Amino acid sequence: MFNALVVDRAEDGTITQTIRQIGEDQLPADGEVTVAIDYSTVNYKDGLCIGGKGGLVRQFPHVPGIDFAGTVEASDDARYKAGDKVVLTGWRVGEVWWGGYAQKARVKADWLVRLPDGMTTRQAMAIGTAGFTAMLAIMALEDHGLKPDNGTVLVTGAAGGVGSVATAVFEKLGYEIAAVTGRPEQESYLRDLGATTIIPRSDLAEPSGKPLEREQWAGCVDAVGGKMLAKVLTQMTYGSSVSAVGLAGGAALDGVTVVPFLLRGINLLGIDSVMQPYENRNRAWQRLVSDLPMDKLEAMVQPATLEDLPKLGTSILKGQVKGRCVVDVNA
Repeated sequence: MFNALVVDRAEDGTITQTIRQIGEDQLPADGEVTVAIDYSTVNYKDGLCIGGKGGLVRQFPHVPGIDFAGTVEASDDARYKAGDKVVLTGWRVGEVWWGGYAQKARVKADWLVRLPDGMTTRQAMAIGTAGFTAMLAIMALEDHGLKPDNGTVLVTGAAGGVGSVATAVFEKLGYEIAAVTGRPEQESYLRDLGATTIIPRSDLAEPSGKPLEREQWAGCVDAVGGKMLAKVLTQMTYGSSVSAVGLAGGAALDGVTVVPFLLRGINLLGIDSVMQPYENRNRAWQRLVSDLPMDKLEAMVQPATLEDLPKLGTSILKGQVKGRCVVDVNA
């Protein structure tokens, strides 16, 4: 038996979250690898799953947690053996498949990645899905020509998980960074990560109605979407790109025209971390080892336990979580 945070739905639709003892026989039967989990994290999608929101969880009872890192206990797949350190992000684990808010998980071998050399399981989950997504976003910008001498890069939602990691990586790579936040109290935190300019969220909250504004940003990692992304698109420099990774500000791009794409040749790059192929996952994790300063990563960390998750799930949906929550499932 082991501990897990179990989300359940009563007949009247009420969602509950309780820590329960469950047995290995309750884990998904068609997974090939059983992992003893060390750490998980809290992401925006976790907040939805913990609260039973967004239609992500359809079968109850359910164990959320969209990522985890730990040690293989048993494997029916030759690629992994007992004792191997592994990381999992994506593949709808924690949504349709029991996830990382437990001391054990059973998953498909195809979904795992070996823990990179030089990284601990705690560091891997300080990075987590958010940091992994940030690295994918930066890689996509680089693949479309972004270099430090192109100009200032913009990071929206900069105090969140994706934004924090993106800011720290950009700084290590030598970029000038403008960080957007709606929380002025986070200015010193963002400057410590490497931001050179802090932009109040209100400055980018509403499109101006103009199809183009003054060119300002050589690249952008956008975790907000909605009206902010609509405005940012009008301010990108010629031939630049935006990596879109989130929709905390909404899914609709109200006010966007095709003019920035036609007259400035900009690119809007969709970043999906869930179904990334194995090779690109490995590429991103190896880049994180080399390009994310571990001292800055540690500064992002808020430690948490299974008991903290219901409150954290609510807080992250309200934009009240700074940096990275690392959940020690064995504490």
